[in-house]
Amino acid sequence: MRSVIRTVSELCLTVGTVIVLFVVHVLFWTGVEADAVMDDEIDQLQEQWAKGGVRTTAPADTSGTAAPPKPAAYRDGQAFAIMYIPRLGFTWNKPVLEGTGTSTLKKGLGHYAGTAQLGQKGNFSVAGHRRTYGDPFKDFPRLRPGDAVVLTDGTTWFTYRIDKGPYKTVPTDVEVIEPLPRNSGYTRPGRYLTLTTCEPEWGHSHRLIVWAHLDSTQPVEAGKPAALRR
Repeated sequence: MRSVIRTVSELCLTVGTVIVLFVVHVLFWTGVEADAVMDDEIDQLQEQWAKGGVRTTAPADTSGTAAPPKPAAYRDGQAFAIMYIPRLGFTWNKPVLEGTGTSTLKKGLGHYAGTAQLGQKGNFSVAGHRRTYGDPFKDFPRLRPGDAVVLTDGTTWFTYRIDKGPYKTVPTDVEVIEPLPRNSGYTRPGRYLTLTTCEPEWGHSHRLIVWAHLDSTQPVEAGKPAALRR
């Protein structure tokens, strides 16, 4: 009997240890790995930009809000921009890659393929993990109307201003990333930004959304935009 109790106790201890190690892996180690991967993506982008690796195609239609030349098509799984959100901290910056697949979102934020390109007419839409893989959007609920979301593609700074959100919806509500997103409050086409993440913090039954409009652009040679100056 004692040997059975001892065996059960040892089994419980082993299971408990495995559970603790798994939690540590999910909460800590995946974050450490993801931070390193995201930093590497940013370093590679900045190195590419320093070598003049940014390509553009024909100029976009600049009627209305001014826009820079249209960038070349984004490559699936490849980083093409860096995002900064001062509300989440002045050291917060994440790479933006093309696509929203599992492997892509482990490296940073993901651009919904088929939505507008950065700074162009339509709805530039981006997804990010709330938890795990670096927790890029952990503090997403802190975002408020008026907050700046700044991006750069190596040649231009794009400053968007949040107009609405966080707005809670279900994963099947794909109309939130339409060119004229449903429930955004926008009534006519423009140059918009949509950010999405999971809700609740450790679940995925719903989504949190914020919408923003392109407020201003400036060349990188002009220095950082006002939103990034302390």
